[in-house]
Amino acid sequence: MLTDKLNTIANYDNLLKAYTDLIQLKNEPTVNGNGIYVRYKNPVVTNKHVPLHWRFDLNPATNPLGLERIGYNAAFNAGALLWNGKYVLCLRVEGNDRKSFFAMAESPNGIDQFEFWDKPCVIPQILGNPDTNVYDMRLVAHEDGWIYGIFCTERKDPNAPAGDTSAAVANAGIVRTKDLIHFERLPDLISNTGQQRNVVLHPEFINGKYAIYTRPQDGFIDVGSGGGIGLGYIDDMLNPVVQDEKIIYGKNYHTVYELKNGLGPAPIKTSKGWLHLAHGVRNTAAGLRYTLYMFMTDLNDISKVIHKPAGHFMAPENEERVGDVSNVLFSNGWITDEEGTVYIYYASSDTRMHVAVSSIERLVDYVCHSPEDQLYSYGSVQTILELITKNENR
Repeated sequence: MLTDKLNTIANYDNLLKAYTDLIQLKNEPTVNGNGIYVRYKNPVVTNKHVPLHWRFDLNPATNPLGLERIGYNAAFNAGALLWNGKYVLCLRVEGNDRKSFFAMAESPNGIDQFEFWDKPCVIPQILGNPDTNVYDMRLVAHEDGWIYGIFCTERKDPNAPAGDTSAAVANAGIVRTKDLIHFERLPDLISNTGQQRNVVLHPEFINGKYAIYTRPQDGFIDVGSGGGIGLGYIDDMLNPVVQDEKIIYGKNYHTVYELKNGLGPAPIKTSKGWLHLAHGVRNTAAGLRYTLYMFMTDLNDISKVIHKPAGHFMAPENEERVGDVSNVLFSNGWITDEEGTVYIYYASSDTRMHVAVSSIERLVDYVCHSPEDQLYSYGSVQTILELITKNENR
């Protein structure tokens, strides 16, 4: 028994050292030739970043063998906010029990040294209608003074046939906070356009109303007749009924968003327009492929798309291709600092978080001056020839 206790103590010391080394690991930029952004070598948050006191009973009397009591499968799809001089991520942490929850992690520089806060977030439940699962929170510091968290709330489909234990209903849950610790639960989004996922709040009032980007679809997985990035308006977040909802960026055949698409984080305001980061999904012989793409909307009419570069802005590369749900990039958080640097936080394959760093200047240049999709192979060739001719005549 004494040997077991000694092994337990030694095992904990080893775990603590490995955890500390992981937190303190410096990140390095990778070589990238596109000039738009810089990826970094290491993921910024993984399931290994989950604190030891969330995983182990640290009392030798009740855990004499030093076994992990609660396991974690992934840490991904994080909202992001610059908060008290720190780069804060609101992560979707998924336990081995398949349940997701939210937890904050912060970094002093936005590219490494992310460390979880002491405890996970406690999201109040709606009386009589608890969330079975919650995930993918967008954090938005709104003009009204509140920080809103818009997330997907999933519940079992009450109309599912007997024996079907996987059918679900998705909607947008809403919380607000002043400190990222205490959350006030507001009613779930009320929309008449089907199930809602990837819902994002615009950071400013539009004609005195809250503007909200939606992604309506017929079912939990299948888009059906829905799909596309929608825009609607809410009078009061305490009664979040979406009005005048319409699609502003639809799906299109043989594009990176031919199957479905949805907005990522809240847009960034620039002098040229609102910068948007979104995900697009297409079907392949190997299954669904998620990539990220960008577009810009008009400063004075946020329903008007004014620039939309062809193809993906970012796609999974190398190790990013492999994970729980492979061949997926997803983003619901980015941060802009006072110098105009943009930290793009993205998850790979529903498993881990990464960062890519760019700037307002570079992203605006990319969105405004990259050619649009001509929708046909012939048109793609003509676009390439135009660039070749331009370079020949320079």
